[in-house]
Amino acid sequence: MTAPSGDSYSVRSTLSQLRLRELLTEVKDRVDQIIDARDRMDGLVEAMLSVTAGLDLDQTLRTIVRTANSLVEARYGALGVRGADGYLTQFVHEGIDAATAASIGDLPAGHGVLGLLFHQPETIRLDNLASHAASVGFPVNHPPMHTFLGVPVRIRDEIFGNLYLTEKRNGLPFTEDDEVIVQALAAAAGIAIDNARLYESARTRQAWIEATRDTATAFLAGTAADAVLAHVVEHARTLTQAERAFLAIDDDPGISAANRRELRIARWSGPGAGPSSPVARVSGTAIGQVLTEGTPLSFDDAADIDLGKPIDRPGPTLILPLHAQGSTFGVLVIVRPISASPFSIEILELAAAFTEQAALAIQLSEAQQRVRELDVLTDRDRIARDLHDHVIQRLFAAGLSLQGTIARTRTPEVRQRLTDVVNDLQDVVQEIRTSIFDLHGSNAQSPGLRQRLEQVIAQHTADIDLRTSLRASGPLSVVTPILADHAEAVVREAVSNAVRHANARTLSVSVDVADDLTITVCDDGTGIPDNITPSGLSNLSRRARDLCGTFTIHPNPDDTGTRLRWSAPLH
Repeated sequence: MTAPSGDSYSVRSTLSQLRLRELLTEVKDRVDQIIDARDRMDGLVEAMLSVTAGLDLDQTLRTIVRTANSLVEARYGALGVRGADGYLTQFVHEGIDAATAASIGDLPAGHGVLGLLFHQPETIRLDNLASHAASVGFPVNHPPMHTFLGVPVRIRDEIFGNLYLTEKRNGLPFTEDDEVIVQALAAAAGIAIDNARLYESARTRQAWIEATRDTATAFLAGTAADAVLAHVVEHARTLTQAERAFLAIDDDPGISAANRRELRIARWSGPGAGPSSPVARVSGTAIGQVLTEGTPLSFDDAADIDLGKPIDRPGPTLILPLHAQGSTFGVLVIVRPISASPFSIEILELAAAFTEQAALAIQLSEAQQRVRELDVLTDRDRIARDLHDHVIQRLFAAGLSLQGTIARTRTPEVRQRLTDVVNDLQDVVQEIRTSIFDLHGSNAQSPGLRQRLEQVIAQHTADIDLRTSLRASGPLSVVTPILADHAEAVVREAVSNAVRHANARTLSVSVDVADDLTITVCDDGTGIPDNITPSGLSNLSRRARDLCGTFTIHPNPDDTGTRLRWSAPLH
């Protein structure tokens, strides 16, 4: 046998060393891959923590896109939110600056490969985006994009949107590892988005609850209705993120909705000075439909809808009925800008519940007001009863006692003074009786005829040295509102003439109610000048003729001053 030579040992040793180096290199590559995988997993965990940390929905969407770009080293990224019609309603993008985005124009609507993920919600990984059959190209000024990775974002069984990534750095294609990482991120993103949506929904509901509470509290606390209605409209506009809103009220609920021709616009909220016309049409309009049916209406685009009120470039529109206890007495119209997203079902439900509660609060406030009025009227009846049963009887007794004293008095001066006192007592009794009639018949909300006449006299004589008196007899409460308006106009004209032309020192107004309403105005002035225009007196005469009454004006019996007498039948 021949012993191996030294060259053979040298060759084997060299081959062994080469094999060892290859193994070591392979081990090193494997270790580098493990380290890289560990780093990417660490990055994925950090990304998941970052994505799920926020509760603001818009900020969460941007964080998802930014994190996805970082994990797979993509230059451009976007998250498209799916709408109810299957197209994009929101497109959050990263990597394209504001100037480039403005030059591109409108954001994607969801056509081509972007929309394919909505119809086929499976991950798409492409080395050349333009080569796909569904590709529709890019708009002008859009940066070039070749490699593409699209992953659907699910919230439970719902497709919320899609995560789009393009242009992996160094011109490399997206790998299977990139796909797995982005899928994991998309799963975490779905949870984060769901949490943010739930949080936002809870905050929105809390805001609506607070608005409902504030409205009900204000109404029931007796705050002026106009101020509360202004808050209702402002709350509705703000909480629905709308641009304009107005409240149209039915001022005469006794008329059926089918016969109603228009509604009064009670409140407006939004930019500008408000509507040019204070009414909204009902017949054949969307407002009329809501008023008649008592159910809300929502329009994604109201450009071709007759809202009953001309509105410049209306976008998504919501019309809500003010409905409570089986009746609809108004509508709330909320309008978003033409470029805004449609109202969601959640917003529709919350706004409808808010208007229902507001309508109920309005009716409860009206009922509360009627109870207060009833309390006032009850108290007035008690006062009137006490006046009749106690005060008048005591005055009668005092008058009878004085009349008995007059018969036993020998001195003429004393007898005359006692007679004057008895007459004064009779006048007082008559005044109290008139007050009793007013207490029984006056409205708790609107001033009575006596109060209106007192206001007229005070308005004309407040700044001059003129002694005035107002005497009323009979039941003023039986005077109809129309006749009361005539009476106020007569007193206003008579007092105005006396103040401007008579140079009087005293002025007395008497109002007597029997079969007719009779108004007598006397002054001690210089009479009616010859050079005045008698248009005002002609108006008084015409008022009397229109009501089948009478009107006279002549000097007082002692030839001083003027005596004006105007009368009209009560019925």
